Parts: sequence; C-alpha cells; structure tokens
Amino acid sequence: MVSIMNEALELQVGHKVLEVGTGCGWHASTVAEIVAPSDRSKEEWGHVYTVEIIPDLADFARKNIRKTGFEERVTVICRDGSLGLPEEAPFDRILVTAAAPYVPPPLKKQLKTGGVIVLPVGTVGFYQTLLRVRKVND
Repeated sequence: MVSIMNEALELQVGHKVLEVGTGCGWHASTVAEIVAPSDRSKEEWGHVYTVEIIPDLADFARKNIRKTGFEERVTVICRDGSLGLPEEAPFDRILVTAAAPYVPPPLKKQLKTGGVIVLPVGTVGFYQTLLRVRKVND
C-alpha cells in the first residue's frame, strides 16, 4: 500500500509533503527519499512534515527517523492531523494513512493549487476507497 500511495502522489524532488498518521515513521522516510534524495544536494531537497496524534508513537517515529538518518528531511509533530499543519502550509502533496469519512476541509485548504492529496475514504471495518484528489483552484 505504501508504494501504491507514493505512486499516486506523483512525488518529485523538492516537494513539501504533509503526512497525517506517522506510525513508526517508515512511510515518511520513503517519501523523504523521493522528495529529498540522499544523492542530491540539500538545496534541491523538499521536506516531509508528519503528524501523529499518539505521543508515544510520535516519539518512536522520531527515534526511528534519527536512527536511519532522515532527521534533516522529516519533521515529526505530535497533534491532531485532521487539522493539518497550517503554519507550514501550503503543501505540494498531502498523504493521509488512516481512513476518513471524507477529505478534511483543513487539509484541502492547506494544499497548493495543482497539488495532490491521497487518502483512504470510507468507514473503519467497511469498504474503503483510496482517493486521489488534485486541487484545481481555491
């Protein structure tokens, strides 16, 4: 699923990305290697901001990201991700790793025009669809 979501995002070097639902930090690290590849200069790098609501999980992700050398390319924030991260917006891409009944309005607002958001939409325990939305205007 990680590869499918990353492909759907159409990630490019230099993109600023918001991930909602950090988990252990692995998905954010895979995104970081695409938008800020280790074989490119730091001036070309994008950045991944990842939001996790569970404090212990956010701490675990920070440790994993530090251990694997992604700490310059990934920032972990502990808070409710459904509100996005307005202080770092706008984002080129937004990735949501947990199902939502709809695209949260704050996330739509924080996406750049031309940007892409990918998220599973549906209810927990029932049918979900992986949705990709491109923002065409405000």
